[in-house]
Amino acid sequence: MMILAGLGNYEPKYLRNRHNVGFMALDVIANAWSAGPWRKRFQSQACELVIGSQKLLLIKPQTFYNNSGHAVGEAANFYRVAPENVVVFHDELDLAPGKFRMKTGGGAAGNNGIKSITAQIGPDFRRARIGIGHPGDKGRVTGYVLSDFAKAEEDWLIDLLDAIADSLDLLAKGEFDAFQTRVTHKAPAPEPVKRGRPDD
Repeated sequence: MMILAGLGNYEPKYLRNRHNVGFMALDVIANAWSAGPWRKRFQSQACELVIGSQKLLLIKPQTFYNNSGHAVGEAANFYRVAPENVVVFHDELDLAPGKFRMKTGGGAAGNNGIKSITAQIGPDFRRARIGIGHPGDKGRVTGYVLSDFAKAEEDWLIDLLDAIADSLDLLAKGEFDAFQTRVTHKAPAPEPVKRGRPDD
């Protein structure tokens, strides 16, 4: 059993927020792999799918982003899933928009959802980090993550989420490096926008 958790906020007004890209990833995965219907379990919307011999539980915590650990911990404890078999999809300020990186363990880097999960199951779970970029000023972070993706970002976002779903067979087999490599090859991050002076 492997648990895939996507981080986000469940109220409709947050649906397209950058902070909800973890939910978006799980929705695309569930659709691409014809997962079972979503139903309420473990303080989450949850569904299941099987790839090869691996059973996957997909969960979208309904606890609000910052308290995601309560849902992830409940599911992991119920199925006795070790942290290394928990994969958390979330937005990452420290990666440029469209970049994707897998990481195991480490600190929360100010991400309260990751901090909440660490408090429940320890730090050694896997993080599937979806780059959204940084607004450049710490004081603008909250407004930035709780705002919708810009129209100009939609192409790379769709490509990246599709690449994640298309590569899920590697994740299910525990081939995490190969999973990251295939995702980044299928959906290379866009070139960063160069910002010059207005008269350049």
